[in-house]
Amino acid sequence: MKKNKLSKSIVLILTITLLLTACSNASTQEKITQGKSKFIIGINQLAEHPALDDARRGFEDGLKELDIDVEINYQNAQGDIPTATTISQKFVKDKVDLIYTIATSSAQSAKQATEEIPILFSAVTDPVEAELIESMENPGGNITGTSDASPMDKQLQLFKDLDENIRKVGIIFNTSEPNSQVQVEMAKELAPSMGLEIIAMGISNINDIPQTVDSLAKKVDGIYTITDNMVASAINVVSEKANAKGLITVGAEESHVSGGILITDGISYYELGKQTAQMAKKILVDGESPANVPSETARNTKKVFNKNTLKALKLDENNEIFKDGIKITK
Repeated sequence: MKKNKLSKSIVLILTITLLLTACSNASTQEKITQGKSKFIIGINQLAEHPALDDARRGFEDGLKELDIDVEINYQNAQGDIPTATTISQKFVKDKVDLIYTIATSSAQSAKQATEEIPILFSAVTDPVEAELIESMENPGGNITGTSDASPMDKQLQLFKDLDENIRKVGIIFNTSEPNSQVQVEMAKELAPSMGLEIIAMGISNINDIPQTVDSLAKKVDGIYTITDNMVASAINVVSEKANAKGLITVGAEESHVSGGILITDGISYYELGKQTAQMAKKILVDGESPANVPSETARNTKKVFNKNTLKALKLDENNEIFKDGIKITK
């Protein structure tokens, strides 16, 4: 009889222990934000250029619109990955309530630094390939966010819509950026169905860009600028050289066009940042776990063209392709 009672007691203790452990794991996010009316958010931005700056501004403005009281600690790694790692580690030490990372390397550094503090990413093209999340629908872990994957099929089609004689399209990409390599492969897969051939040239640092554009210009009819942080940092160089050669250029997103690329039908990083702010509300205010907040892509795209580039290439603004576009005069 005593033995049976003892056995039942052991089972009961084990059951209670397991339940407490499960509750502890399930409520990690609740413990981080419980009872708080003001939150501290660390922003880890990989580099300084218009697209990533827009993603940050959109996020900050989105938080204000949602009336979330936050203290922002903004840090910029200036393109240096070890610095991004140091920034993430400092945020963990400071016990911020959430880390917002802008670009893949920053997101990867934050994921390595903590398994508890919620992390949101933006400006990451393929977060699954980058091993940040398990899937877009079920991120898993303490990280989720927004992808800047562009509607590449629409963008490549713009070359044919502008000039049906275009056959070869050039892409410059950073060889050490996994997301850039993913985009190059995607473009190569899509291009043949549109009667296009992709010629890609890799670079290892920003100083390679002028010479690479000159070399590429001899082999192609147009240039497509993908969402590559290194290329985006020198987008003015790419556009000036392409315009001088009379090459049509299509960009993956709006800031490329502001930098002189002719046209895009793509995402707005500002709006993507605001979209990510809505996810921050779910985590900080509503107490949801990042593991249960699906990662998202941009909800809307818009067509934007650069009027000065249009004139430089002696194109007709009355062309049907420009009629529904937003005009930039920078």
